Amino acid sequence: MWALLLPAAYLLGTFPSAGLVARRSGLDITEVGSGNPGASNVTRALGWRKGALVFALDALKGAVAAGVGLLVDGRPAGYALGAAAIIGHMYPITRRFQGGKGVATGAGVLVTLHPIVAAAAAALWFVLSKLTGKASVASIGAVVLVPIGMAVAGAPAWEYVATIAVCALILVRHADNIRRLVRREEHSLTTTP
Repeated sequence: MWALLLPAAYLLGTFPSAGLVARRSGLDITEVGSGNPGASNVTRALGWRKGALVFALDALKGAVAAGVGLLVDGRPAGYALGAAAIIGHMYPITRRFQGGKGVATGAGVLVTLHPIVAAAAAALWFVLSKLTGKASVASIGAVVLVPIGMAVAGAPAWEYVATIAVCALILVRHADNIRRLVRREEHSLTTTP
């Protein structure tokens, strides 16, 4: 039954939050900063309020998808529909498969399925972003923490494996950020002029 909802969850993930928020300010978010259509790039270009709005909208996509899955058929469906929304955000068919990194949408899924782990990851993100000034460092740290947190919480093995797979995909989407970090050329999480 829930498998029939996978295309809908994917399409929900393609909703272009960053593009719409930036366009309302007369900006093509793919043409500024890192070019990534996500909350961090919107924050750099347009400030914290609009960045936070994009984060909330992207997180909502994941939370709704995972929540519907939970209601329809329990945790396996929550994971599957949540993952579909994350993939839709990362690889949207509506934008030639050029999407965001999946952190905010993944956070929405995590809040729905593992709220305590999500809170710990959010706290680490905040600390790392303040210490380094770089959203990518904070995001990578938070993503790495998630499977560790689930292991500590004693999550079932299948949930742990599924989460590692999604986290690995998010880290792959950060490959360019990692290369820029190594070269010390990574963008700071500050508003651009």
